[in-house]
Amino acid sequence: MAEFASQWSVSGIVRTMFPILVVLTAIELGSGLVLDTFEGTLLQYPSLLVLVPVTIGMAGNLGSILAARFSTAFHLGLLSFAATDDRLAGNAIATLALAVTLFPLVGAGAWLLQTVIGGATLPLRTVVLVALVSGSLLALLAIVVTTVTTYAAYRFELDPDDVVIPVVTNVCDVLGVVVLFGAVRVLV
Repeated sequence: MAEFASQWSVSGIVRTMFPILVVLTAIELGSGLVLDTFEGTLLQYPSLLVLVPVTIGMAGNLGSILAARFSTAFHLGLLSFAATDDRLAGNAIATLALAVTLFPLVGAGAWLLQTVIGGATLPLRTVVLVALVSGSLLALLAIVVTTVTTYAAYRFELDPDDVVIPVVTNVCDVLGVVVLFGAVRVLV
């Protein structure tokens, strides 16, 4: 009982979270560096510039939702990390289905917004395809990152409520920029 209480103390929370947040800050700086190399393309195609924060945010949201579901299932003793775990597979499939449904809408919305305020330079289908491809890849990566991070929290006896969502959202931020940049390189 004393160990449980020490995890909920100010010093216990700081001791657990400070190193994680320092590493995540360094990872976020990497995202900014990647985005800086992408600046010319973004300025050339403003519809893609509109996609950046939405893509990053949506990937983080999907990862966070999955992380919260895994964390809850973990605390309830319902998550086994086995390849045959229906909760694990079902939540992963639902996350991917949400991405495939939402990201084309995100792309269409970015194109429409850019058309209304300043004229889109890319066709609608290109922006939607970039959003769909990058969003689908990000959802797959978010599933992997969330599963691995939740399992690591379990193995290192950390509370997944404390570590999984910050790790997933920050890693998805970096991956969001990299994957979006890669999709643009291939598709535009």
